Amino acid sequence: FLHLFNSTLSPSNSAYLSSTHAGNTDFLLCVSTQNAWSCFPGMNAAVRATVRVGLYTGAKVYFVHEGYQGLVDGADNIRLATWESVSMMLQLGGTVIGSARSKDFRTREGRMKAAGNLVKLGITNLCVIGGDGSLTGANEFRTEWSGLLADLVKAGKITNEEAKKSSHLNIVGMVGSIDNDFCGTDMTIGTDSALHRIIEVVDAITTTAQSHQRTFILEVMGRHCGYLALVTAQACGADWVFIPEMPPDEGWEDHLCRRLANQRARGSRLNVIIVAEGAMSRAGQPITSEQIKKLVTDRLGFDTRTTVLGHVQRGGTPSAFDRILGSRMGVEAVMALLEATPDTPACVVSLSGNLAVRLPLMECVQVTKDVTAAMSQGRFDEAIKLRGKSFENNWNTYKLLAHINPPDVKSNINVALLNIGAPCAGMNAAVRSAVRMGIIQGHNMLAVHDGFDGLAEGQIEPITWTSVSGWTGKGGSMLGTKRTLPGKLLEEISQNIAKFNIHALVIIGGFEAYVGGLELVQAREKYEEICIPIVVIPATVSNNVPGSDFSIGADTALNTITSTCDRIKQSAAGTKRRVFIVETMGGYCGYLATMAGLAAGADAAYIFEEKFGIRDLETNVEHLVEKMKTTVKRGLILRNESCNSNYTTDFIFNLYSEEGKGIFDCRKNVLGHMQQGGTPTPFDRNFGTKMGAKSVLWLTEKLKECYRHGTGRIFANTPDSACVLGMKKRALTFQPLADLKSDTDFEHRIPKSQWWLKIRPIMKILAKYDIKLDTSEHADIEHVIKKRGPLGK
Repeated sequence: FLHLFNSTLSPSNSAYLSSTHAGNTDFLLCVSTQNAWSCFPGMNAAVRATVRVGLYTGAKVYFVHEGYQGLVDGADNIRLATWESVSMMLQLGGTVIGSARSKDFRTREGRMKAAGNLVKLGITNLCVIGGDGSLTGANEFRTEWSGLLADLVKAGKITNEEAKKSSHLNIVGMVGSIDNDFCGTDMTIGTDSALHRIIEVVDAITTTAQSHQRTFILEVMGRHCGYLALVTAQACGADWVFIPEMPPDEGWEDHLCRRLANQRARGSRLNVIIVAEGAMSRAGQPITSEQIKKLVTDRLGFDTRTTVLGHVQRGGTPSAFDRILGSRMGVEAVMALLEATPDTPACVVSLSGNLAVRLPLMECVQVTKDVTAAMSQGRFDEAIKLRGKSFENNWNTYKLLAHINPPDVKSNINVALLNIGAPCAGMNAAVRSAVRMGIIQGHNMLAVHDGFDGLAEGQIEPITWTSVSGWTGKGGSMLGTKRTLPGKLLEEISQNIAKFNIHALVIIGGFEAYVGGLELVQAREKYEEICIPIVVIPATVSNNVPGSDFSIGADTALNTITSTCDRIKQSAAGTKRRVFIVETMGGYCGYLATMAGLAAGADAAYIFEEKFGIRDLETNVEHLVEKMKTTVKRGLILRNESCNSNYTTDFIFNLYSEEGKGIFDCRKNVLGHMQQGGTPTPFDRNFGTKMGAKSVLWLTEKLKECYRHGTGRIFANTPDSACVLGMKKRALTFQPLADLKSDTDFEHRIPKSQWWLKIRPIMKILAKYDIKLDTSEHADIEHVIKKRGPLGK
């Protein structure tokens, strides 16, 4: 039933934690991962964070093994947790403290036993990880707590004094579900890892399908929620997706066959159909993968295969996203319990954009139930909306890119796309969606090869709907990309903009794309041809583009680093007393080193943004010396490639080697360009797809504003006609390039303010550093209805 919840450490909470509750041994925290059905990757990260932050406050922390059943049975099922007992957990799937169904806990008698076991240990704070049913059970337990205690006193199981000491129960929940079916959070723990498993299978299947010209039907989990199916369809460019929230219209069989036939006629060698296990018709009848296979085989004669993924989606190593999500939620859960009062409602820690928020548990449960009710009553549009803005945006983007045929009437607008800077995974997904969205709008789409060099040299050609087929899963840059800036090529660029009659530009790339966009804006004063709408889409592993919290490609690089660190730690665990120094990419931006440090459980991560000196290095060495005296005889140190020109990777390696003589030995790894390669993760495919589509929709509206009826020309010279499209906190927003200059450190190619720096204290606390936190943000409880509207987001 119960799952451990995840949170982000906010600055004010940390200050509150360190000043008010340090050494508070009266604060007893019970960590219980419980789930009525199964466990998910990322749960262990949440368990680890909750235990270690609880211990950091001076609290006693208990594990509850085997979920709610462990609460009922008590005895050895409720055990004290230690710092070392949660070591080497991050890379493990499932939950190390077990999870089980519990019929006993569903009865009042069983809950009385559970309450008695907690009272005897003095536990009045419960951290729960689970789905809506599990969390509802926790809330019910809390609601009837005083009655349970009264019955226990009456039965002589506990004393009046014990009942008085445990007069109220605080509960905080974290949502764990691969289906992402809990309203109030953008992502639940385990969902991203499940998508990784699915996409791995899809990529393997598509190579076979292309070779044999087959149609593949892939059935994924999602009995009541189609999130996995929807995002998978968007991430692989599927021809059709069946989800329970939006059954196909009557006559869908004809529409599906027509679409598959049209795709083959356009030259496609494969068809992919994604089916959620809970897919149904408008009449409420199940739509199965076998039923679809028979339809396609009988009507079209296509060679068709069906793959049902089953429980493979629930297993495996957690993704970097799930580890970070679990860690952040675990920290926030402890903060919520520390601040809880008898009047505080049970809450869940949720993810909204890149923010951790607290929401009233039962409000979220109610909205989740409302979705089910809407589907059962045939109110499917409402069901989509109730799932939240993120789900709705995914659905609308998928429909636009997959189900609408290009219009007969053309706009006579030419939109050019180019990639700038170093290649990264996800660039091609952004190009594909931008091209297709442009064609849907009636525009002519032009591909510019080799960045600004190609724009200056006229390497420009039309790009069509079918020419970008299959691009979502390809790494690197199919268009080619270079770091050259346009400053010295402006004359040639302006001539080619006029020659090819380009009306708008989509620039996809890293810091060079941002600076290049600025140079084009500045050149508008001299070159009228460059007075066209421009949008920059951040795409770089470094995640250093001003105007966006995330860049396409960073998630793929982060997963590469994390998986490599897993192997390194495993090696260190086998040999004992070994410390690894790992150098990551990122230029002067410490995003990759910091987030990989959190995801991989590093002991330290050296970055440019947080200055360090010889005393800091000495402290880290001393920390590792002490660590080697415990059962955890290994260390992991990450270093951003440009964190310090003097304290190089070799210098740090030599320093650690010298100081660790007789205590530990050292090895170093420079990961290099492997961080830029590989197939894109589901996050980067989905993020790139949404960014590409949104950029062209914005350009279409901006072109209407910039159209001069007298001359019939496009003329754009206002600051808001050249923007960076980025994720800022909770939304995709367009920000004028000119407005971002004040927040840019051009010398070091990073934004002056970076949200992820506030997460660094979590990594240090989880590595057992005694640090003081000075924070300013506070996660108060928000209301699903009032704050997010009746649609749950």
